Amino acid sequence: MSKPDQSRAQILRDALEDAIVQGEFAPGQRLDESSLTERFGVSRTPVREALQQLAAVRLVEMIPKRGAFVTRIGLPELVEMFEVMAELEGMCARLAARRITPQETEALKESLAKCEKAAEVGDSDAYYYENERFHACIYRASQNRFLEEQTRQLKTRLQPYRRLQLKVRNRVRRSLEEHRDIVQAILAGDESRAEACTKGHVKIQGQRFEDFVASVCHDEP
Repeated sequence: MSKPDQSRAQILRDALEDAIVQGEFAPGQRLDESSLTERFGVSRTPVREALQQLAAVRLVEMIPKRGAFVTRIGLPELVEMFEVMAELEGMCARLAARRITPQETEALKESLAKCEKAAEVGDSDAYYYENERFHACIYRASQNRFLEEQTRQLKTRLQPYRRLQLKVRNRVRRSLEEHRDIVQAILAGDESRAEACTKGHVKIQGQRFEDFVASVCHDEP
């Protein structure tokens, strides 16, 4: 592949990843090459390369003689992934409680305020984006770049399902309450509480598990 094709493939890969993460392409949906070439104004070569790159990080599944599909993760694996995500984010929060800088403190407070504003007007889509920025603030405040990278990678795979969670009735309100608890613990320097609050915020269990199962099953084509 030529360098221009490589560049187009990378740009297209990023655009497709964003579309998948934001829920534009649903889990299990077929990614038609012809439609993608027309939509993005490129040839099939960068489209195929972009799909192969997404398959390498398991956002897309390539099925012989059928094509490319947005990866649909089975429920047992999803629960396992959220368990790991809770541990990673809990570690980020614990380290943030010890290492957060004054600049990062202000960024975290500002992010919480934006979450509050989105929740106040009942805009779950706006809350989704502010929620992602909120969590990113905590990752950075851990001052551990390897941990931040690993957390972001898993977050990308779980993103479509995290968005589904916010569609559950009253979840945005409860999420905001949990955000406030997390921020309070981090700013107080309470490492164990920051970790526990964040784990509880991310992990799917009890009634949240039942609600999550219902939302996933309802969203399946």
